[in-house]
Amino acid sequence: MAAGQAPLVTQGLRDLQGLRFTVVGAAGFVGARLCATLQARGAQVCAPARREPWPWQVPLGHVIYCAGLTADYLARPFDTVEAHVSHLAQVLQHGLERGSLESLVYLSSTRLYDSQVAGVANETAVLPLDPANPRHLYDFSKGLGESLCHVAGQGRARVARLACVYEGPRDADGFLPALLRQVLAARGAGVAGVEVSSSPYFSRDYVHLDDVVDALIRIAVSGRQSVYNVASGVNVSNADLFDYLARRWGCKVQPLLQTVPSSAPQVDVERLCSELHWRPRSLFDALDDVLESCRGARAC
Repeated sequence: MAAGQAPLVTQGLRDLQGLRFTVVGAAGFVGARLCATLQARGAQVCAPARREPWPWQVPLGHVIYCAGLTADYLARPFDTVEAHVSHLAQVLQHGLERGSLESLVYLSSTRLYDSQVAGVANETAVLPLDPANPRHLYDFSKGLGESLCHVAGQGRARVARLACVYEGPRDADGFLPALLRQVLAARGAGVAGVEVSSSPYFSRDYVHLDDVVDALIRIAVSGRQSVYNVASGVNVSNADLFDYLARRWGCKVQPLLQTVPSSAPQVDVERLCSELHWRPRSLFDALDDVLESCRGARAC
């Protein structure tokens, strides 16, 4: 960095001219927005497709590893391990051997904290995993990917544990987007309420897609810690979400379940906020914007 030049993080990382990024999983939900944002900010972006030869002969620059499976990991266990571990190992090995990898950010998940007793979940937490639990196939594969970053990353690899990432009703997957679509359809049909197969007692940490993309760029360029939580830091219960939709969107949501799950830990985002000056939006502020945009369009 030239003398007198402000660190990129304090400039908000708006200008990425001269920086090169390689996005793995560029066709996915996070990867596609990440590529568009990087290009808009002036970065050189390489986004190799899943089955095309990898560009080993060119500098990889800052690699952001977005490849992964979420909802269908149990139906596709081998693809899950390939995406979360095997391909990551190739990228790390070849990138480091050729000296073409400046940094790597591996997308993991705050789901790794789900087995933790309620409290605050920070990056130093010990993660309890059970090999006999089918659901933990996802957790183990992400955990092994994280371990590869720590053990083989030569100090250039960092982990970003993402909470529930959303943008709006057009998102392909997720409880929140499906609920928003249901509510919007009811509003459009003049129906006062909807029913959902969920419980008011479930809670999740929701973090907006744009905030996630901004965090990943900050971590890639300026991050110094090995693990960062990328979340809002606030668990929103379905009860509060349903109340918000009734008040602001004019649609009553009737839950069909009354299951009371174990309390979810609160994800600590202090490391990311204090070190890299990142600030996520609250869920309800972002949904207010979604509502306004939908009001100005025939369909959302």
